[in-house]
Amino acid sequence: MRITVYDVLESLAAGMSHQQILDDFPYLTEADILACLSYAADREKLLMVVEA
Repeated sequence: MRITVYDVLESLAAGMSHQQILDDFPYLTEADILACLSYAADREKLLMVVEA
């Protein structure tokens, strides 16, 4: 079973804590959640550069 970056970010935006996400998806790690946040930040930075 897989969970997308979007799913993790959507859960965080809905107010779920990291622990709640890890409880719902036991195959994820804290590092996976942080990687999703890092990916989103990098993507946002890229979009800012492209649109400028």
